[in-house]
Amino acid sequence: MAPTLCPCISGILWLACLLPLAPAIVAAGLYELYLTTDSPATTGAEVTVTATLVASDNGTLDLPTDTHFYRFHWIHSPLLLTGKTEEAFSSSIRAVGSVPGDFPVSVWVTAANCWKCQPVARSLLLLSITEFIAGNLTVTQNTSLPWPSSYLTKTILKVSFLLHDPSNFFKAASFLYSWDFGDGTQMVTEDPVVYYNYSIIGTFTVKLQVVAEWEQNTLHAGKGVAQKTGDFSALLKLQETLRGIQVLGPSKIQTLQKMTLTLNFLGSPPLTVCWRLKPKCLPLEEGECHPVSVTSGAYNLTHVFRAPGIYCFSIWAENVISKTHRYHRIQVWPSSIQPAVFAFPCATLITMMLAFIMCMALRNSTHQKDMVEVADFDFSPMSDKNPEPPTGGKCCQKCCGPFWLETPSEYLEVVREDHGLLPPLYKSVKTYTV
Repeated sequence: MAPTLCPCISGILWLACLLPLAPAIVAAGLYELYLTTDSPATTGAEVTVTATLVASDNGTLDLPTDTHFYRFHWIHSPLLLTGKTEEAFSSSIRAVGSVPGDFPVSVWVTAANCWKCQPVARSLLLLSITEFIAGNLTVTQNTSLPWPSSYLTKTILKVSFLLHDPSNFFKAASFLYSWDFGDGTQMVTEDPVVYYNYSIIGTFTVKLQVVAEWEQNTLHAGKGVAQKTGDFSALLKLQETLRGIQVLGPSKIQTLQKMTLTLNFLGSPPLTVCWRLKPKCLPLEEGECHPVSVTSGAYNLTHVFRAPGIYCFSIWAENVISKTHRYHRIQVWPSSIQPAVFAFPCATLITMMLAFIMCMALRNSTHQKDMVEVADFDFSPMSDKNPEPPTGGKCCQKCCGPFWLETPSEYLEVVREDHGLLPPLYKSVKTYTV
């Protein structure tokens, strides 16, 4: 009979242990339980968890005046409980973790005289235990920027490590800090605070390795040296103030010519640029121009002037740090492309055309005249004294003779070889005297 009762009794006890986890019915929604902790904590260090009971309707519901009206029930295994503190409407426990990990810690509240009753409120959190050093790496600068992790170049940065040790676990430890600023600079210090100045813009990652050592007495090995390490990093975006705008381009130009100005920004992008052409160098007012986004350190601006005069480019630019103005005055002259420019080539062309026409007309008239002279010339066999070449030959001799023939005799021989003597056009009339 006794062996049969043992499983029943164990089952009853197991159900009794699960009763506190049953859903709240009686006081459901009347109270809330808030849990806070100072974790993360390293292995071997104490961590504190505090539970506070409050009214669920922002405090309008009165809590009982009896300080012993409620009881807090904790489940923290496998953490080792080292201490517990009870107050009127709150309770705190201190626990130590021997292995790293995230451990659930739950708590519920019941009436003080009936811990098996339905819970008034309950809550749960994950407690983080790490085997490394816990802490934070912070970077500060005198100038605050609107963007997160953004800092100024050529301005001192304060980089500091804040150890998270609420239980003074490392009170007897000595620390060594190894810094890497991401630009090739490294250093080792015993101070958790350093000052550094970045000279160039860009994105850098500051890395820090912390080593803690202390003496401890172990039960088996006796006195020895314990060590813990921790690695931390912080992302920095180093930017530069917009110190000015450099304008490269002409200061004088003619109308109808395309002008290009190159704007070099002495600051870190991204930038917002706005410009407008004005008759006088005056600052731009809000809404006078449409801003454009520039992702580099230079920007090309083009414009064509239609009318002569004196103009001024009013340029405005800003980045996330600062903004600046710049003016560029330019004088526009009337275009030098006038009809007189074409006078000389046109006159030369007309002269050449007239000379060609006159030459052709002279050649035609000379050819006709020579044909008439050839008709009147006596080509009889007896009259071969000093024969003259045809008129075409004269023209060629006059115009082209110095280039083609050296002497007239050579030309005559060519004429004789190429052309036969023409027969006489008429017979001579003999005259008789009676």
